Amino acid sequence: MPRTLLLNAFEMPVPVHQSPGLWRHPEDRSRDYAQLSHWERQAQIIEDAGFHGLFLADVLGLYDVYGGSADAALRGGVQVPQLDPLILAPLLAKATTTLTIGVTASVTYAAPYDLARRFSTLDALTDGRIAWNVVTSYQESAARNLGLGQQLPHDQRYDRADEYMDVVYSLWEASYADDAYVADAASGVVVDPDKVRGAGHRGEYFDVQAPALVAPTPQRTPFLFQAGASPRGLQFAAKHAEAVFFSGPTPEQVATWTAALREAAAEHGRDPRSVKVFSNAAVVVAETSEAARERLESYQQYVDVDAALALFAGWTGVDLSQADPDAPLEHVETDANRSALASFTKLDSEGAWTPRRVAEFVAIGGRGPVLVGSPEEVADELQRWVEVADLDGFNINACVRPADFERFGRFVTPVLRERGLLPADDAASATTRTAREVFGGAGPRLREDHAGATFRS
Repeated sequence: MPRTLLLNAFEMPVPVHQSPGLWRHPEDRSRDYAQLSHWERQAQIIEDAGFHGLFLADVLGLYDVYGGSADAALRGGVQVPQLDPLILAPLLAKATTTLTIGVTASVTYAAPYDLARRFSTLDALTDGRIAWNVVTSYQESAARNLGLGQQLPHDQRYDRADEYMDVVYSLWEASYADDAYVADAASGVVVDPDKVRGAGHRGEYFDVQAPALVAPTPQRTPFLFQAGASPRGLQFAAKHAEAVFFSGPTPEQVATWTAALREAAAEHGRDPRSVKVFSNAAVVVAETSEAARERLESYQQYVDVDAALALFAGWTGVDLSQADPDAPLEHVETDANRSALASFTKLDSEGAWTPRRVAEFVAIGGRGPVLVGSPEEVADELQRWVEVADLDGFNINACVRPADFERFGRFVTPVLRERGLLPADDAASATTRTAREVFGGAGPRLREDHAGATFRS
């Protein structure tokens, strides 16, 4: 029996997310990024298309590496201007019925006590339909903007993040007994102080002694995503993540990350299959293969090459503005997004990446593959990726927004349902579940073999 797919729509509240220049396409509506009605409609389209979640990316700085300034990113609207996804999340949950909302938030720039309260609030207001994509961030501009002067070194960011997670687990899992909030009018007691304790954390990076400010919510700890495939990032994910999001151009490449992740999860005493693996993909689909390829060709006329290279430079810390467009890239170590750089250098076996090839690849669909074809061909390719890379699902991004999500629902979703890869429409909308129940398949709380569960009283 085929493995049921998990699907997220990969989005960002910006005019340009993963496909620089495509905002100019006549069907694209992403220039309305600052209108709530735009996001409500898009969330409803995504839910109607059978997606399980809406995964919102975030960055905290400008892409200012390419050419030594942010000019190309500003001209091309590369992830700027942007809204705060934490504020958008409960509004999108209210506009939908079952859709989970995944929010990216950095552990490098927010105090754990404050971020724990914000996610508890989101978990409460969405009835547990909230997930947190835990990131350490990769932009020097973000470090400057938020008072650090420069980034912490790559692996040190993850060392700090490990301790950060200890703090938030102690707040979410250990501060309150399940029945601490009583609101008992007869006794006049709102919270029973005998059932509350402080976080009691004192470490290298953080000193947090007080209990959480929010009483237990449906999940307590939000469902935990993590994105990144560097060796240190994979170790962090193996300990903390309940789902991991990879971006790679081939399933064979992603398969190496999946295998390393599952092996590391087992070393942490976890069931390797309990960590769900998602890969990034863009889908261009039409009634026939020929029509789909014609549609892709229509997209290519809107590509913004400078903006694409500005996006690449922001991801990797590598400025190609003065490079020979046809010279192979050499692998260099940076303190930006190491897995992004590795995707274009030492991990691809199909040939050398040049600046020209990078620009052509990034310009439509970002770092993942672009799956083009008829509904059956796209479904076949999704299944091939699942089998080769040992995936549980996909983060699907739209080149033309939200038209490509609509087209996925119209063309691909029915085929996936016929093959038993997605539940029938009525089954998908029958009950509202927490994010952990949707993606993890069990109850709303962390599994017993998860590191956060050890903090429970």
